[in-house]
Amino acid sequence: MASVNPDPQVAVNPLPESAKHSADLLLSLATGPMIVGVISLNTIGSWLQQVGEASEEVFRGDRLPILPFPETPPSPSNEV
Repeated sequence: MASVNPDPQVAVNPLPESAKHSADLLLSLATGPMIVGVISLNTIGSWLQQVGEASEEVFRGDRLPILPFPETPPSPSNEV
């Protein structure tokens, strides 16, 4: 069943040819920065994850030195 356009004067595509070309041009110009942005966000995310894992290793207790803790002499008790 073929669709029939009852009025041949009415255009099926209301956009002029120049508008179609400019839309294609804008889309192609926006594709590059979009891909660069996605790749950059992926790289930054993995870098932040590596920094977080490295900071966990630094602050983990088994690598910290044991500090000498001075013993305080017992204070005299004031019993009444």
